[in-house]
Amino acid sequence: MIEHTAKPKTRRPRVGLSGKLLILTILFVMMAEVLIYVPSIATFRLGWLSDRLDAAYTAALVLDASPSGVVRDNLARSILDSVGAKAVAVKSGQSRRLLASCGTFGGAAGSCPGGVSDTLAPVTQDVDMRNVSAIQAIVEALGTLTRNDADLIRVIGPAPGGGDFVEIVVEEGPLRAAMLRRSVNILLLSLMISGITATLVYLSLHYLFVRPMRQLTMNMMAFHADPENPGRLMPVSGRRDELGLAERELATMQRHIISMLVERSRLASLGLAVSKINHDLRNLLASAQLFSDHLSGLPDPNVQRFAPKLMRAIERAIAFCESTLSYGQAREAPPVRRMVALEPLVEEVRETLGLNADSMIRWITAVERGLLVDADPDQLFRLLLNLGRNAVQALESTAPNDPGRDQIRVTGRRQGTVVIVEVADTGPGVSEKARAHLFEAFQGSTRAGGTGLGLAIAAELVRAHGGDIVLIDGTIGATFRVSFPDRAVDLGMRRERARA
Repeated sequence: MIEHTAKPKTRRPRVGLSGKLLILTILFVMMAEVLIYVPSIATFRLGWLSDRLDAAYTAALVLDASPSGVVRDNLARSILDSVGAKAVAVKSGQSRRLLASCGTFGGAAGSCPGGVSDTLAPVTQDVDMRNVSAIQAIVEALGTLTRNDADLIRVIGPAPGGGDFVEIVVEEGPLRAAMLRRSVNILLLSLMISGITATLVYLSLHYLFVRPMRQLTMNMMAFHADPENPGRLMPVSGRRDELGLAERELATMQRHIISMLVERSRLASLGLAVSKINHDLRNLLASAQLFSDHLSGLPDPNVQRFAPKLMRAIERAIAFCESTLSYGQAREAPPVRRMVALEPLVEEVRETLGLNADSMIRWITAVERGLLVDADPDQLFRLLLNLGRNAVQALESTAPNDPGRDQIRVTGRRQGTVVIVEVADTGPGVSEKARAHLFEAFQGSTRAGGTGLGLAIAAELVRAHGGDIVLIDGTIGATFRVSFPDRAVDLGMRRERARA
């Protein structure tokens, strides 16, 4: 029974990206409206006071034009009512003249604007309209909104007719009430503007960003649930911005993942098939080994000559079968290195490939006499056999073969502490497509129907020895150069052996 592990539930956010976007839009718009409101209400306050001063200018002209400066109480009261002031005064030169004041009337309480008593309360604030800074205007406007309605303000402005200035005394209550009404209007207008702006910004950002991001997220979740389904690939739009780039990169990454998963499934199936073949093949080779043992007892000279080689080949085949699946592991078995004569090993590879003097493919060996390689002999044999078999298969693809044209040349030489081995053929060479993944399993095959394992195994064996394998450019056919560096010498161990 197959147990399925429960997938953790994806916790959805309480407030999605759209909700957060809407909240932030409204918040920022309201902050902008607050920043606009503060100087706006200060300007409104200055305008309200300026209107009172303008009315006071006219009143000052009327009062100043009266004969002997005497004005009847009813007229003065009407003028102050129209101005909305408690008193109006003008300063010219060194004289300061009070033109009208609630305190000059003999009437009862209520005869002054606002219905206050005849006696004026002390003035709590002076406002000089001739010189008001922006910061001062804002501070005083906020103060007006928080102070008592019964406070009196003295407002000073330029005087008409050559006077120094005109000053009026007004109650702060009507000003505060007007500012509050103005604030309510600004608030209602701000809410309306915020709603319209937030809606437009939200719809625009939702269409341009939120909806594509949601599609990306949903696609990633769907692909995570079934990554091997090609129908879960990210649909790519025609956008040319960053989101369009993200869509294209996500689709490319998903295609690579699907390709890797398909390759992994193929490798798993191949591993199962190889393990089955390996089991039966080892049994057949074991039987062949028994027959070769009987052959070795025959007195025929040819049998005595070839029987040891046959037994050795069968032993190698059995060893290869036992390590067939080693490529699927993390790495090959560590090499058991010793100094190996290269020339006899190359000749054994030639005989294993079945290339004799009368073969249609000529084998040429050009190895320095007595050249020794610090390597594992079995792994070195496998390496040369894979490279030699690839060369034979490449030349056989150009059949019919001609020994004067189709040749395999194996050279070996020492350069200091490194042995260089080259396996070259005069075949069709390696295509550009195969060069891109030459030493990768199932990717670097140079012929139709090939698995590409030969070069991959060869590269892994060379790396295990600390060497390197490369394809040499600019040669006829294909030339593979393999380098085998000698192991570092332990001087202390060498001295102990010398003493012994």
